[in-house]
Amino acid sequence: MASANILICDDEAGICRYLQKTFAARGLRVETFGNGASLLGRLAGGTPDDADLLLQDVRMPDMDGIQVLKRVKELRPALPVVIMTAYGTIDAAVEAIKLGAYDYVTKPFPKEKILGVIDNALEREMLRRENQVLKEELNRPGIPEHIVFTSQKFREVYDLTLRVAASSANIMILGESGTGKELIAGTVHDNSTRKGHRFLSLNCAALTDTLLESQLFGHVRGAFTGAVTAQKGLLEEAGGGTLFLDEIGDISPAVQAKLLRVIQERDFIPVGATRPKQVDIRFVAATNKDLEKEVREGRFREDLYYRLNVITINLPPLRERKEDIEPLALHFLRKYARRMQKEVAGIGEHAMQLLTEYQWPGNVRELENVMERAVILARGNLITADVLPVRSADIMPAATTPPPRLISLETLEREHIERILTSTGFHKSRSAELLGISRKTLDRKIVEYGLSFARPAGWQPDGDDA
Repeated sequence: MASANILICDDEAGICRYLQKTFAARGLRVETFGNGASLLGRLAGGTPDDADLLLQDVRMPDMDGIQVLKRVKELRPALPVVIMTAYGTIDAAVEAIKLGAYDYVTKPFPKEKILGVIDNALEREMLRRENQVLKEELNRPGIPEHIVFTSQKFREVYDLTLRVAASSANIMILGESGTGKELIAGTVHDNSTRKGHRFLSLNCAALTDTLLESQLFGHVRGAFTGAVTAQKGLLEEAGGGTLFLDEIGDISPAVQAKLLRVIQERDFIPVGATRPKQVDIRFVAATNKDLEKEVREGRFREDLYYRLNVITINLPPLRERKEDIEPLALHFLRKYARRMQKEVAGIGEHAMQLLTEYQWPGNVRELENVMERAVILARGNLITADVLPVRSADIMPAATTPPPRLISLETLEREHIERILTSTGFHKSRSAELLGISRKTLDRKIVEYGLSFARPAGWQPDGDDA
């Protein structure tokens, strides 16, 4: 959240100036307040999403800091609060944590310490907002992007999708990362008898087991530390509709067992509850893993696999449907030109040649990222080759092209991850972003494939990317 808005409440002007300068250097917006009354007035008069984090001193000149925190939590229950405390007021900071503060820091604090706390709090807030958007998606009017294709290969996939959508069967969507699995899942929902109800999606690899279970099943008040109110899970929120479980191959055996019960018994028990709730949901699952191999090696339940995999839809990689590259590229060009209000209307001949001949290991997601970057960098009304990260060196001339290498999906995935890691200097967060997977999944893949990086002399780790 590079453009996040941080509120600072401290009666020490020096502290406010120091923090404002520190945060501004990171591209963060800052508002400062010298007392609790002015802070509360600001929060009472604003909107729920106009502040991303509050950094508050535990000592206020006009009112008790704990009372300020209580009032803040009444006005903005979801706003993350980090308490600043001096030596001798630790007890107050601990009390603040009990009242819902995210964390506390002790003065004087080094720049690295406060930035680390702020980064963690903002990342948590970003995830919370993404989950909130997911849960509030009601009566979804249509798929988020038009499905663009001209190839016969994808036409067959699309026709199959429409045929199976009318059934009530659970569906498994297989394909490499970036091929559009969620788009197909949305198409299934929008063409089914459930289209009047919710379509919700959940990336299973992006959450810890505890958070994943809470997101799926919900929890009752007091089920665990921090559960100050009851919360509905996606199983309940998606009642009558469709629940899309992306990266299903990454869920733990414990969650697999609980999910199997939901499919078999059509009920579930929220975390901390004792009574089951009935549920009517169609499951669409997706993975880029070889689930049959996962079943054989005991990492994925065979009974759950067959319950989810009633109908299989296999999405081809973009390199196997090159006829779709040009219409997709033009579609993304128009999308980002409108969004950025730029007069970019087409793609130059050489640039289009590079796009169509490139192998696209990141598939449609990679193509969209490339086109967004190209629109940003375009100097005229045409996308030219010089603004593309794809170069002729990335494309083997046709005269010297060897026979295609027959390799497994696992080998292809390993080589692609290794290539991205190498290109970013083993910067894990950036690599995960380019790959379209979570940092947790990337760390697991690095261990699974035994990937390492030959660090040049003088190399220093970038934050948590060591």
